[in-house]
Amino acid sequence: MKLETHDTAPPAPEGAGPEASRAPPARVEPLRGMRGMIASKMLQSLQSSAQLTHHASARLDALQALRERCMAAGRATPSVQDLLLRLVVQTLADFPALNATLEENRITEHQAVHLGLAIPLPGDLLVAPALFDAQALALGELPEARRALVARAQAGKLSVGELTGATFTVSNLGRSRVHHFTPILNVPQVAILGIGGVETRAVPVSDGWRAADVIGLSLTFDHRAVNGAPAAAFLDTLCERIETLAPPAFDHELAVAAV
Repeated sequence: MKLETHDTAPPAPEGAGPEASRAPPARVEPLRGMRGMIASKMLQSLQSSAQLTHHASARLDALQALRERCMAAGRATPSVQDLLLRLVVQTLADFPALNATLEENRITEHQAVHLGLAIPLPGDLLVAPALFDAQALALGELPEARRALVARAQAGKLSVGELTGATFTVSNLGRSRVHHFTPILNVPQVAILGIGGVETRAVPVSDGWRAADVIGLSLTFDHRAVNGAPAAAFLDTLCERIETLAPPAFDHELAVAAV
């Protein structure tokens, strides 16, 4: 007697109701292509380095005051992101051990800051190309250079050098509610800074308390190349720069944008 065969769904889990058998099938997507390359690189990063993350927070009053000064003067107003990037580059000049790479048991401290910018792409993809010689960019030049790099990334026109040449990376989740996170190193770089979202907190003042906007900063570093104390000192110095920035501090650099 010939047996009839039918396409049948997998049996429903024990105890599941009749609606379980009518559930749509699970979506399965192979981990391959660029997504697979990113996954392999992230796994390699965690397996090949001793990663540790420090977290800190900084008030944004001074950055906001600088932006208000620019608006009142009717000139180009830098974004908080670009102000933070400029201050990161300045701080790296004081901490060259963080603007470094570690390969074949050799640490190379780089004179130039080739600033990697983590850029999300469609399809849940991510690249972190280098903004070369960021230390030579005035604040007035930085926004255009950053936007041009993002445009090339989105158009798929990044060079191999841009994709592999960064010496320190910044990953920005500032538009989210994530205040702190743990960015993964873009090896062979020894450090990466995560910029988190802004929270409004009560901060102490001479006559009590007041509300202030505070941004989260997360520094992941390779403990083989950098110890905890200098990594903390980098974050402390960066936070101090952010919180004590004078409103006219970048007037001369912003004038470059108008030339």
